[in-house]
Amino acid sequence: MKNIVRLSDHRDRVRYHLEEERNANVIGRRIKEARKANGYSLEKFRKLLECNGVKVSRFAVNKWEQGETVPSAYQLVAIFHALGLDEQVRFFMNDYQPELNSEGLKKVQVYKEDLIASGKYVPSVKKTDNVIRYVDMRVSNLAVSAGTGEFLDEDSFETVPFPEGSVPHGADFGIRIAGDSMEPVYHDGQIVWVQECSRLTPGQVGVFVYDGAGYLKVYDEQEPDASVAEEYTDSYGNVRPQPVLVSYNQKYAPKVIRPEAAFQIIGRVL
Repeated sequence: MKNIVRLSDHRDRVRYHLEEERNANVIGRRIKEARKANGYSLEKFRKLLECNGVKVSRFAVNKWEQGETVPSAYQLVAIFHALGLDEQVRFFMNDYQPELNSEGLKKVQVYKEDLIASGKYVPSVKKTDNVIRYVDMRVSNLAVSAGTGEFLDEDSFETVPFPEGSVPHGADFGIRIAGDSMEPVYHDGQIVWVQECSRLTPGQVGVFVYDGAGYLKVYDEQEPDASVAEEYTDSYGNVRPQPVLVSYNQKYAPKVIRPEAAFQIIGRVL
């Protein structure tokens, strides 16, 4: 007679839950912990991965660590190699032969439990109290409002660690402010966090490139005046609003976006 596997028996053995592990970003945190334990920067780790056949940018690695994306199964094997996690990776290799069969593994587990019960072995407990966790974030080397839109170039970013609680959820990158046009809310030299997007609603603070220059302003809209109304009218006769960039500091006049100039919304300031 065949053995019957009861659902209750299966539940007793389950120690893994996909959603819980994913929500806790277990894979990303383990990669980051091992990378830092080896003293690897994101760039050095990227180069090591490339030696193992994985061609990704350091920003892609950062997204793995933040849990925004996950590596594929074969990428994960390469990650284990690059981080020197030999015991974990051997299971996935085609020449792997387990040193112990299932019975041997059970005996090891029993021996471990006996050691714990006798007090001769105490499992290490990771202390989390008063531990400041850091998150690596991209920060532009070029300040917004500094007269250039080049802060969008990949080469203009550096990766900087910040206390986890200081970075708002959803932030894609940080950028420094130059000038006082957004005083008293935002200050010269301050780093603000930006979530990339292509549309904003009036009243939201955003980062923009207008006519080749970078700006941090409040986004607003107005009805186009007669001189440019045709530029904002579609083939159905619908008139689109004309974007306006507004400063908090009232000594700076609003910038009305000219229709012939290049204008791009980069993201929303969080």
